[in-house]
Amino acid sequence: MPTKLSRRDFVRLCAGSAAAISMTGFLGPYMSEAVAAGAPPVIWIQGASCTGCSISLLNTVHPDIKKVLTEVISLRYHPNIMAAAGDLALQEMYKVAEENAGNFFLVVEGAVPTGANGAYCTVGEENGHHITFEKLVTDIGKKSTAILSFGTCSAFGGIPATPPNPTECKPVSKVVKDVPVINVPGCPPHPDWMVGTIAHVLLYGIPELDNFGRPTMFFDKIIHDNCQRRQYFDNGIFAKNFGEMGCMLELGCKGPIAHCDATTRLFNGGVNWCVKCGSVCIGCTEPQFPGWPMYERMAEMPVGPATSVTVDQVGGVLGAAAVLGIGGHLAGNIATGRIGPKRNEEEKEGDN
Repeated sequence: MPTKLSRRDFVRLCAGSAAAISMTGFLGPYMSEAVAAGAPPVIWIQGASCTGCSISLLNTVHPDIKKVLTEVISLRYHPNIMAAAGDLALQEMYKVAEENAGNFFLVVEGAVPTGANGAYCTVGEENGHHITFEKLVTDIGKKSTAILSFGTCSAFGGIPATPPNPTECKPVSKVVKDVPVINVPGCPPHPDWMVGTIAHVLLYGIPELDNFGRPTMFFDKIIHDNCQRRQYFDNGIFAKNFGEMGCMLELGCKGPIAHCDATTRLFNGGVNWCVKCGSVCIGCTEPQFPGWPMYERMAEMPVGPATSVTVDQVGGVLGAAAVLGIGGHLAGNIATGRIGPKRNEEEKEGDN
């Protein structure tokens, strides 16, 4: 049996791991020991989602997902990968929740449709009546130790809850009350974020969370700080079209306000991430996603989540101060006209 890993070492591992480290592989023995010792089981359910979060989890490579599901995590219900279906599966889930009331964790993937009394998402039947996902989340969630909202749809509403939102989708935290909710956003989240969060709750309980309920061990960093294109930003070189060299702030990159460690952790077994493969960061871990111009420079680039300070105001007021990864570099670029309204006016004059 492995020596028990201290919580401090666990958090340090999660916060500092890079592409070369398979966190799932490293944590596997500790989690297996916890499961063998009777750690709380996990129930995973899905609502208004594309199943991308589950697909991301299935991309766990070291160890492979089979070992993770059968030996590392006591996963008792998952609609995509379990053999049972229909009433048999639903009855088993309710049984697990009842037998382990107050001592299991519920993972929710997807937003919760509440329009038409939840009729837009039904998951089964009971006594001849439909069981809505809203009812399922409420029934199972209120019995759980805590709810893990995996993916931006579950955590913040995401795409299903974006206006006009005809199905009246809501994040889990707006539906289930009086139960701790841990938000692990991303479209989709990295497998390490999901496995690491499950590991923490099994081994140590609820992790430290930020103001939006996200585990700080994964979401306390700003994308912009460690972006591979940061040198272009520092030197005032900005791409005007995709495929060009330069910082992609003017193309709509949300890196300065996006919180996660994708720049160092990388996806697909440590191969790539959004900006490295030529895309902008679309800020999918933020509560505002996707309710902003995806491929346009935002007229208001917030200093931090849920604020309305513009990039130009940052330049005029804060000067060289470092503000959540934007800092004086951005202020200087605005002041010299390398980005922002002044640059746009000069470009129009040039066109004329």
